[in-house]
Amino acid sequence: MSSFMLSCESTADRTAAFFAEHDIAYICFHYEVDGKTYLDDLYQSTTSEQFFASIAAGAQPKTSQVGTGEYIDFWEPSLKEGKDVLHVSLSSGISGTYNSACLAAQQLRERYPERRIRVIDSLAASAGYGLLMEYLADLRDAGSTFDELADWAEAHKLNVHHWFFSSDLTSFIRGGRISKASGVLGTALKICPLMNVDNTGHLIPREKIRTKKRAIAQMVKTCMEHIDGGAAYTGKVCMSQSACRADAEAVADALVEQMPQLAGKIDINDIGTVIGSHTGPGTVALFFMGDARVD
Repeated sequence: MSSFMLSCESTADRTAAFFAEHDIAYICFHYEVDGKTYLDDLYQSTTSEQFFASIAAGAQPKTSQVGTGEYIDFWEPSLKEGKDVLHVSLSSGISGTYNSACLAAQQLRERYPERRIRVIDSLAASAGYGLLMEYLADLRDAGSTFDELADWAEAHKLNVHHWFFSSDLTSFIRGGRISKASGVLGTALKICPLMNVDNTGHLIPREKIRTKKRAIAQMVKTCMEHIDGGAAYTGKVCMSQSACRADAEAVADALVEQMPQLAGKIDINDIGTVIGSHTGPGTVALFFMGDARVD
């Protein structure tokens, strides 16, 4: 049993079983559909198929971050037990939850001055955020201390690459990430924009690629340009997808052609309800350790 609590948010988009197996505590974001609020509970109260089908049918979910009081309630039992808290938040470039977590940590430090509470901005999202948490859990289990783990996270978080493409631009248009005019044209031309998360944790469109097949090829090519060690990569790879698992599997298969050692080792996850409220269906994301993100 660790002497400190390692925690994150549900927007790390791994399964409840994954977090339980790796002894990572998580706190849930929220989303609202038709005036009713739900927890982003890693598909324990709904399924990804039902959620993305509702968006395809016209639902427009709204999301809300974790509040300061919720963080206090989440961490305080561990602090009372005498444990420190190491929390890694969703990217500050995507959400304000990092600031809420910092406010909660400051209040709890005043109540528990003998305890350490450290909040790290992951500059990551979805299963890329989850990939960072997996590395941290492995290091903790191998004997890393609280400070060693926190320092490793700060030193390596920009090595976690995030590359996305989407074959359905509806939700990106609705959320203002793509203009309506560009979205209409892009849909007509079958454009699948290739995006990534930059070194400030923001989602940035990088290329406009015609057809899904070409987007898959470019995603794999980009991965090979940045992945640690190139074709000899020995690290972890994971993916997430929203109602388009066949597309994610096509990317995974193409990666295995380049790196046969990854056969059977690429974990494909469902994009969660909060991240998925903004991407909608049709998004494939790829995450791996590589060179430092510099822009």
